[in-house]
Amino acid sequence: MPILPKPVYQPSCWQFNAHIQTIYPSILRKVNFRYEQRERLELPDGDFVDLDWKLVSTERKKLVIITHGLEGDSHRHYVLGMASLFTQNGYDALGWNCRSCSGELNRLVRFYHHGDTGDLRLVIDHALKKYAYDEVVLVGFSMGGSLTLRILGEDPSNVPPQIKKAIAFSVPCDLLAGAKALSLPGNKIYANRFLQKLGKKIQQKEKLFPGQISYEGYKKIRDFKVFDNRYSAPLHGFADGNDFYAQASVKPFLKNIRVSSLLVQALNDPFLTEECIPYQEAADNAHLFLETPDEGGHCGFMLPGSEFSWAEWRALAFASGRGAKAT
Repeated sequence: MPILPKPVYQPSCWQFNAHIQTIYPSILRKVNFRYEQRERLELPDGDFVDLDWKLVSTERKKLVIITHGLEGDSHRHYVLGMASLFTQNGYDALGWNCRSCSGELNRLVRFYHHGDTGDLRLVIDHALKKYAYDEVVLVGFSMGGSLTLRILGEDPSNVPPQIKKAIAFSVPCDLLAGAKALSLPGNKIYANRFLQKLGKKIQQKEKLFPGQISYEGYKKIRDFKVFDNRYSAPLHGFADGNDFYAQASVKPFLKNIRVSSLLVQALNDPFLTEECIPYQEAADNAHLFLETPDEGGHCGFMLPGSEFSWAEWRALAFASGRGAKAT
């Protein structure tokens, strides 16, 4: 029953609520880390994703692959912080960018979504072929955490044996519940930010794909249920928004995971509701470890006086074999 004891995590006293814990690092955190090279991975359907690498691994050939959240990228503070800490501890780091997220719009009318593991699977296969790693650790945040866990649960018999651990933070395991949470009045700041960023891309795509996607009336969209009905579902082959939520949610796949995995969900995360805390799934799966700190916000987890966040230290500890013990 790997529901772990509550970890000892305490944010700075001035980060006294979930919104500050979420917003402060997102806006003001600076991470002193740079990738060494960018590589474009061409995809079978004619599209591409961009990969950012830093290579330091020598003897054991270890790699951490980090997946960002919705409308994030490989340069978000939580990706850079994770890459920095892991490279300082002997891992190569690969921060990859979902379609349209690397600073250049992708080639197809479609985007990416919480249930679309195909690109991550191609990224993993490419990395293994290129450098023949002995050990791979997957780390994902929010939507990236959904992809990280889902790729292990969709087809567990075909997970590459080099993947030894997976760690996910702040994951909207139930997408319908997550969409409802973002529609709450106190969360409008987050929904508006996401919708604004996505809207700019849709406006660009309308020019490239006239008749296939429309920006008309976009500014009237106020919540993700409308957005997902109009865009996420039809662009990615779902009947409607509810069909998208049902099929793209990672929660039904958690029971299938057979790689040692850590899921960390802060209980004060403004994006998550009780439906997104998979207590039963963790209790029933010896490979899925669940930690629920009281604090942390959404992808926050900052530590006073530390270069790295609590999430980054926790991920490294779990990857190093301290999995069934809170830190």
